[in-house]
Parts: sequence; C-alpha cells; structure tokens
Amino acid sequence: MDGSLLLAKKQNTLRLRAKILQEIRSFFIAGGYLEIDTPCLIPAPAPEFHIDTMICHGWFLHPSPELCMKRLLAAGYGKIFQVCRCFRNHERGARHLPEFTMLEWYRRDADYLDLMEECENLILHLAAALGCGGAISYQGKVIHLQKPWERITVKGAFEKFASLSIEEALSGDCFDEVLTARVEPNLGREEPTFLCDYPLALGSLARAKKEDAAVVERFELYMAGMELANAFTELTDPEEQRRRFMKEEDDRRQAGKPPYPAPEPFLASLEGLEESAGIALGFDRLVMIFADALQIDDVVAFTPETL
Repeated sequence: MDGSLLLAKKQNTLRLRAKILQEIRSFFIAGGYLEIDTPCLIPAPAPEFHIDTMICHGWFLHPSPELCMKRLLAAGYGKIFQVCRCFRNHERGARHLPEFTMLEWYRRDADYLDLMEECENLILHLAAALGCGGAISYQGKVIHLQKPWERITVKGAFEKFASLSIEEALSGDCFDEVLTARVEPNLGREEPTFLCDYPLALGSLARAKKEDAAVVERFELYMAGMELANAFTELTDPEEQRRRFMKEEDDRRQAGKPPYPAPEPFLASLEGLEESAGIALGFDRLVMIFADALQIDDVVAFTPETL
C-alpha cells in the first residue's frame, strides 16, 4: 500500500492513541503524580540478561527510564510518572518494536499490591473515558474489567497450564519458552490477570517476598494473552542489588553478549531509597487493546520499515 494511503488509514487509530495519552496524564495528575522527563541517552543501563540495548556515541539509548526515575525517588520525590520512548535491540514482531513508547510510574511508601490496584483504576478510567463501560472487546472476545482482577502466582500458572513445573523449567533453561507458549496465551482472556511472585532469579531489581525469600514481589499484567506491564516492589539494598547486577553481567558475558558498565550513580542512590514500587506499561500494546488491533504496526504512525 502507498505510504500516504497507509498513514491516512491510521488516522482514527492515532486519534484514539492521542486520547488515551491525554487520559493517562489526567489520571496521574489527578492522583498527585508529578510528570517528569529523564534522558534517553545514558552511560550505563541495568545489566539484564534478556534486554539488549542500542549504543549511541559510546553511551546507551535507555531500554527503560527506570534507573533515573528511581534516583528521583531516592532524592525524595514521592509519586512520579513518565511517558517516553525506549529502545531495545533485536526486538521486532507483531507486538515488538525496537523503538517503542513506555508508561512508567513510581511511588514511595508502596508495594506491588498497591500497583495492582492502581492498574485496575487506570484501565477502568480509560475504559470509561473511551465509552467502553465495564468491558472491552478484543479480537472477538469480551474482557470484563470489574474489580478485583484475577491474581495467580507463576508457580500456580505453571501447575495449571504448563506440562512441567516451574522448577523443571528453570533447571532446564526453558522458562521463557514455556511461559510464552503454554502459560501466557491463557492469561487475561475473560478478565485482566496479574501473574505474580516470580522466582528470585527472574527479578533482578525486585524485593524478595517477606513470606518466601525464594520469590520476588513482581507481577506482570496480562489482557487477552498479551503482557501489558511489568512491576515490582523495589529492591532498596545497594549491596544486594550490586550482587544481582554482577550475576546478570556474568550471564551476559558467558552468552557472548557485550559487557555493560556498572550504573554506579544508581547503586549509590539506593542508600536513600525507602520502600517503593514501580511499574513499566507498554503504551503501544495498551493502544492495541483499546483499538482492537492485532499488530503493533497498526497503532504507531511509522514503523522502521516505512521510514
């Protein structure tokens, strides 16, 4: 299709996208959040094994504004949010773009349970503003939004949907494959679902659960089998965070991935970070849900292939 015709075809969807963005800002400002803006170009990202960054003039295009936002929390900011562009190398598919839009918000004196409630309130606010009422229709299926939403642990989800236990998946180095193929398609089908309490090895920036140190206080939000958000109660112990970063960096090097420098200013800031919680929500995927779009290409003005 001609490029101009394709752009014209997207006009209604891009108007919807703009409306969702405006309502997100209204929601957080009404909730006492400060909208902030942090740099996209940073000297050191968090060394997470499954996330590959893009290098620009010897620095890195951030895969998330997380490190800078948590430094603001440590400096005394109570409730902050940001909508920004993020960059991840080797990510392209029906739900992935190498450059995408992320909504992130962080709160002091909160944990991941507080963020679950806030997710519910945000989606309900958007549904009301867009005239959806208490349900969303996506790809012929109705997703009911009445609170409270389903909550299931990762262990419970593997027991219910997978052919092997979470312990077997981790020891066999196939957790991600099983999660993607067996578990995720079953989540958020009739109502949004919080998949929570991840194994300690899969939450490098999350606090261990007080009742069970083998898991971390992390959740992912799913709607229609699609992951929308990743959240956790923040790890505030700088020495433990350094140990986890070193483990991630060791794993990256053993896999032949390029090394990352340690984010020293972030690690130093953790000395002043009290109990907090933060969440990253994929804005483009959120628009996909409300636009009833099957491809992420349909909810952005330009994809890399059209530039």
